Amino acid sequence: MARPSPDPAPAARPRKRRGRLFLLVLLILAAVPIVGVLVHAVVPPPMTILMAQQAIKGQGLDYRWRNLDAISPSLVRAVIASEDSTFCSHGGFDFKAIEQALEANKQGGRVRGGSTISQQTAKNVFLWPGRDWVRKGFEAGYTVLIEAVWTKRRIVEVYLNVAEWAPGVYGAEAASRHWFDKSAADLTPREAARLAAILPSPRRYNASSPGPYVRRRAGRVQAAARVVANEGLARCVTG
Repeated sequence: MARPSPDPAPAARPRKRRGRLFLLVLLILAAVPIVGVLVHAVVPPPMTILMAQQAIKGQGLDYRWRNLDAISPSLVRAVIASEDSTFCSHGGFDFKAIEQALEANKQGGRVRGGSTISQQTAKNVFLWPGRDWVRKGFEAGYTVLIEAVWTKRRIVEVYLNVAEWAPGVYGAEAASRHWFDKSAADLTPREAARLAAILPSPRRYNASSPGPYVRRRAGRVQAAARVVANEGLARCVTG
């Protein structure tokens, strides 16, 4: 008598369970960044990884959130002029700047990175400091998300509030109080240019008593900010 063939169902069940578990993990991993971006579209970030790391190192933590209406438009224009003059026209990435940075690196030159304000915001809010390719990959993904979900105005608002402007000093309000003893709403174009000038190395340079390099850079930033204003390059933020 021929034996009945074994029922394949018991062997298939563990594979199905593993497949469902894998799919669930993928869904959770996809949901985490989406939820984070949706939440911070309306809620200020309570703290970033960089803030926590620097606080643990004893740098302190001065972080004061201000709505964009409470920050001088001069600072908005200066930062766009200094960090990302095409901010209003790109979708998160400035491919020309990235190409120039890669070419300069091949030739051994020294240039600022090709990161846009959107990329820097994604990095500052959601990711850890560093230059590894894994982080860069996450940065690109978050950049796409915030450009899709947030307005340009919100991106600049978050960026100006979480950027580091001195050891342990984060955001335009804390920076303005730290360097000029005034509110961010009252910054002059000259002071705004100085703050934008030290953004690349906020732990190294001084905005209130700048050396020759910062003075020269701030002068160029202030001139570029006038171009931003005259040509409407900050129109997506300031109107």
